Amino acid sequence: MFDDSNAQIKIEIVKSASKEELIALYKDAGWWKAEYEKDLSFLNAIVENSAFFAGAFYNKTLIGMGRALSDMASDAYIQDVAVLSKYRNKGVGEKIVKRLIEELKKMGVDWIGLIGKPGTASFYEKIGFKALEGHYPFKYEG
Repeated sequence: MFDDSNAQIKIEIVKSASKEELIALYKDAGWWKAEYEKDLSFLNAIVENSAFFAGAFYNKTLIGMGRALSDMASDAYIQDVAVLSKYRNKGVGEKIVKRLIEELKKMGVDWIGLIGKPGTASFYEKIGFKALEGHYPFKYEG
């Protein structure tokens, strides 16, 4: 039974995570692709090579994640914020993002950005993010 008080949810900065739990998060978020099955080593890399990887743990089980990519001097991007469906809308995602911001600020990073999926603007705005008017996200497709 999930304790809705969040008292048992811990947000930790980690350098490793269970592949099975990461796969569950990616699948639940709709980000998993069949070709990922060929080589799961990227799962270790996304945790180890992120500037910060924040895991939300409930009874030692990974139920949410978020990561920051950064030069650790001035700029950072937050991405892959995901919380398992049954734990959503309980403040877990907000705690993950706030923890990443806290860790980045400790390092002196003063520009933190992200790209949110459609429908997530209010979630990020309540944490303090603002739309970059006149700017557009791009993805390399070449």
